[in-house]
Amino acid sequence: MGTPSILGGRTPRETAIAWAFVAAQLVLLFGAIVGGAGSAWSVPDWVRSVCRVIQYVGLAILVIGAVNLGRSLTALPTPVPHGQLRTGGLYRWMRHPIYTGVMALTLGGAVPSGNPVRLVCAAGLVVLFMAKARWEEARLAEQYPGYADYARRVPRFVPGFQLVTNTRSTDRA
Repeated sequence: MGTPSILGGRTPRETAIAWAFVAAQLVLLFGAIVGGAGSAWSVPDWVRSVCRVIQYVGLAILVIGAVNLGRSLTALPTPVPHGQLRTGGLYRWMRHPIYTGVMALTLGGAVPSGNPVRLVCAAGLVVLFMAKARWEEARLAEQYPGYADYARRVPRFVPGFQLVTNTRSTDRA
């Protein structure tokens, strides 16, 4: 394979897939934030409060994760040519803190909205991030020799919660 490009991938196909993930993410984020009109259910105040806390925690995780990533930060699920494998900061506790933060923000806003469109889009975003993370991890394992070991030790999204963390790509290394 070629060298990673700032535009997204080592090959035109990989670049197209990376941008498709970003486009789908933006559509789902828009739907989860704007959604349809009205609400289909009422939500108790305590649920609203818990969701607000989840959003604040999500925002903090997102910002700290982005800062920890530094120059390796990109919206695309491909490593940047000048990047480094980050295993410190929040990356010591989860492999994808930015995704975790966005999911917390989105779900924390969709659940108390009472809007089924927003909730379906937020749930779709979670599924998309699961697929995007697995796809990204295959590229990270190719780029960074220590990634497979890191992936075995550190959960994907939530500290202390190992939900099918190893992918075929990380099992090869």
